[in-house]
Amino acid sequence: MLFSLALILILGFILSGILNKLNIPGLLGMILTGIILGPFVLNLISPDILNISSDLREIALIVILIRAGLSLNIRDLKKVGRQAILMCFIPATFELTAVVILAPIFFNISYVEAAIMGTVLAAVSPAVVVPRMINLMERGYGNNKSIPQLIMAASSVDDIYVIILFTAFLGMYQGEGFNTTSLISVPLSIIFGLLLGIITGIILIWVVKKIHMRDTIKVLIILSISFLFITLENFVKPYGIPISGLLAVMALGGTLSESYNVLSRRLMTKFSKIWVGAEIMLFVLVGAAVDIRYLAGAGLISILLVLCALVFRILGVNICLLKSKLNNKERLFCSIAYLPKATVQAAIGAIPLSAGVESGNTILTVAVLAIMITAPIGAMGIDFTHKKLLKHTT
Repeated sequence: MLFSLALILILGFILSGILNKLNIPGLLGMILTGIILGPFVLNLISPDILNISSDLREIALIVILIRAGLSLNIRDLKKVGRQAILMCFIPATFELTAVVILAPIFFNISYVEAAIMGTVLAAVSPAVVVPRMINLMERGYGNNKSIPQLIMAASSVDDIYVIILFTAFLGMYQGEGFNTTSLISVPLSIIFGLLLGIITGIILIWVVKKIHMRDTIKVLIILSISFLFITLENFVKPYGIPISGLLAVMALGGTLSESYNVLSRRLMTKFSKIWVGAEIMLFVLVGAAVDIRYLAGAGLISILLVLCALVFRILGVNICLLKSKLNNKERLFCSIAYLPKATVQAAIGAIPLSAGVESGNTILTVAVLAIMITAPIGAMGIDFTHKKLLKHTT
């Protein structure tokens, strides 16, 4: 395991650094590191690491969402409240609809299988988007209209919405049916997640004001509480109680930011340092999940489906922003920022195959292509266009 970790860190930092020098997002170098070292090429990543890959990726996502919550300004978010809510659902729904229409034509699969494929594709990647939005906020780009806050908050809920639909459609394929409970669980999981995070945040603030402790200990406590949120979500799921643990994590950070801003700024510095290691593990392990054997036989039809779905997604984003105060350049930036896909596709792309879905290989292939196409395009789009498309304020 130690040898694998050494290779991951050394090669990951080298490739990331080289690509950054070429003005290409370093995350692509990390993904390539995972592909090269992963089980489908050199097979140099220890099975011990691969066996806990999903847990490590989830830890990295938790770090991202804590940072997102600590960076949120609720007052700024209220300015774009309606758009933020619409962006949580409409772009993903448009993309899902496009896949349901086109996939049966392109691949001769059933509409239920197309719906499963659509939910795998439809999630935006907070792992790509959130760190960049935090960076823009810190540097003063788009803050005059709370654009980074809008994208950051909406992208986190977008994932939860898509994953719940994925579970519902997969159950429908397996004969469990699609009932109204599945749809009701979407708003309930959001509400319960927000309440859990806010209440816990209020209690935590009271504790840290009463008991003096180092900021490092506070960071470890926040991480531990966040892990418990995810554990609680999985524990109550069989009992039909929907709670979004990831949204609770973000709400916890947001409560700290709103009610104890001095502490949240200090903690942001700590979590930014943790993110340096978490980022490389996240994207290397995403790359390790990519089976290039499927990529080789993907064909132009799979690429065409991904691109067509993105067109529908962009249409959905622009519908959300109708009657908003954003100008055409700012709406274009929001469309670009909502393109990247990575973590959800890597996490659930292989599930239909293992669950016995007839088109599982096709779904996995399209998921892998979506990562390889949209992660670098979206990341580079954000990095290269924000100065031209967003207003800079000090």
